[in-house]
Amino acid sequence: MTVDTPAPRHSPSANASMVRMRLSGFLVYGLFHVRVWKKLYAGIMHMLIFLGVSIQIVGTAIGLMQMQLFIPFIELQFPRGSWYLIYELTMDIAGVAILIGASMAAFRRLVLRPRALETHWDDWYAIGILLLISVLGFMLEGLRIHATAPAWGNWSPVGKLLARSMAGMSIEHAETVHRWLLRVHTGTALVFIAGIPFTKLRHLVIGPLNILTHPLMPDGTLAAIDNIENAEQLGVGRVAEFTPQQLLSLDACVNCGRCEEICPATISGMPFSPRELVRVLRDEMVERLVEANNDEAAHGINETLGDEYTWYCTTCGACIKHCPLLINPVAEVIDVRRHQALTSGKVPQSIGLVLRSIERQGNPWGLPADRAAWVEDLAVHKLEPGRKTNVLFFVGCASAYDERSKKVARTFVRLLQAAGIDFAILGDAETCCGETARRLGHEYLFQTMATKNIEVLSSVSFERIVTQCPHCFNTLKNEYPYFGGTFMVQHAVEFLIESAAMLPDGGRTLDKLVTYHDSCYLGRYNQIYDQPRALLDRTGVSRVEMRRGRGNGFCCGGGGGGMWMEISHETRINQHRLDDALAVRADVIAAACPYCLLMLDDAVRSRRLEKSIQVMDVSEIVAAQCLGDGQ
Repeated sequence: MTVDTPAPRHSPSANASMVRMRLSGFLVYGLFHVRVWKKLYAGIMHMLIFLGVSIQIVGTAIGLMQMQLFIPFIELQFPRGSWYLIYELTMDIAGVAILIGASMAAFRRLVLRPRALETHWDDWYAIGILLLISVLGFMLEGLRIHATAPAWGNWSPVGKLLARSMAGMSIEHAETVHRWLLRVHTGTALVFIAGIPFTKLRHLVIGPLNILTHPLMPDGTLAAIDNIENAEQLGVGRVAEFTPQQLLSLDACVNCGRCEEICPATISGMPFSPRELVRVLRDEMVERLVEANNDEAAHGINETLGDEYTWYCTTCGACIKHCPLLINPVAEVIDVRRHQALTSGKVPQSIGLVLRSIERQGNPWGLPADRAAWVEDLAVHKLEPGRKTNVLFFVGCASAYDERSKKVARTFVRLLQAAGIDFAILGDAETCCGETARRLGHEYLFQTMATKNIEVLSSVSFERIVTQCPHCFNTLKNEYPYFGGTFMVQHAVEFLIESAAMLPDGGRTLDKLVTYHDSCYLGRYNQIYDQPRALLDRTGVSRVEMRRGRGNGFCCGGGGGGMWMEISHETRINQHRLDDALAVRADVIAAACPYCLLMLDDAVRSRRLEKSIQVMDVSEIVAAQCLGDGQ
């Protein structure tokens, strides 16, 4: 049963909404630089330069228009009187802002040297030319005030101060120096403009363009391959096959390193970096599409990156959420994977086995399609056409086939029954939502499964879908609507906190220190941070936050195919996340995702720490309080 569908993608209301979203995004990210401010020093530095340069450009344009250059035979009558005094003061303040901001940038690279910050020649070019233009501008102002002694001189405090230092210079000499210095200043400004396309300064233009044109899709949503059965291009094997917007985003990168310093794969020592990915693809773009060497047929992306490079990405989205210019490396990763899975066939062996298991058995575990065996003794209804229920529990593959996840699903069912919730499951009519296949690049398999599930879901009657798996949740909520399946979807923690008053009070509290681990697909992609914490707090447990939580949460390593990749013990992401929990001396790591549960449990067992720390699902902790046990 579907809920009301949104307006068609190309309707006037949808187009107007897209315009508002783009303008809002430009205001938030392009003008106020919200993400830049996540680092205070860099935020202050960047804002000083941005405001200073912006004001100077506008002010210079206003000054030029006093010369009848843009409006022939008409002299611009603004600014005059008091407005001119404000104009002079504002231009001085803007120049000082540039000097301070550029000096902060130089100090950051020479002294502070943040680990993620790389310095190249065009960084010093940008800093140097900004400082030079500002200094030359103030010298010109000082010479002008010294030579003409205008009544408004005090409204240009920096110029006035420099004019005083020139007290011994004759008026004639000042005029000569001013005339030559003006030429140097003008030439430097022209070099600044001419250098924009060829240096880091290109982000002044390309950055805002990328913010204005980046895809407007729900977080955690991948672009579909339309009419896939007849599509000539399946994924991206050569850089020219990226969309124009993707190529624009590659050129927008300023090499700030924010993506790299929060990437779990990079931090864990894997041979992958989102910054390096973007940089390599941009270099490839310049070499193949801009410079003379444009023989695309001779060289593909995998020849440059290597066949396994993109498979280390867990698609956690941390890089997307931290990029000030809204660059999305995950989209490029998936496009390259699609080419490997659907065209070249060059996928890691373990990934190939998983895709075959999904294709043949309908689940990544490759087990026979008996999806309801785990619940046979719990008297759960199976929803069939003609019957109606309030809650449709979408079980997902992990809860149907993995033994640890089955225990969590059974606990959740007992909670629903204890609360008197009218619910049912699909049983064998349910199949894999296709999320794993899609993140592994097999778009065709995903669309086949999505179509089948949408047909089944549309044939039965229910009010909402509830699932315990954030990967199923994200797919059903954010990706199925593109294919015509728009449903009301909730994650289990959302539903439990909503139904908390209906749960019994068992009078028990888990007497252990609990820390909550944020699932990337629940938290970062769907902004569900408070509900699981509120649910835990309601049980009365003592709770502590890990160093990296909420939007800065650290991946478990299971997403994007990580569950199925063969990774060296030394570079496993889950080990780093376990360290975070051990650092706060937690007794229990609470998770709300079967992948997180399995990955963190594996980390605990690999270190033989079972007696020191447990990994539990949030519903198990709730059941310990409400039902008197967690079994």
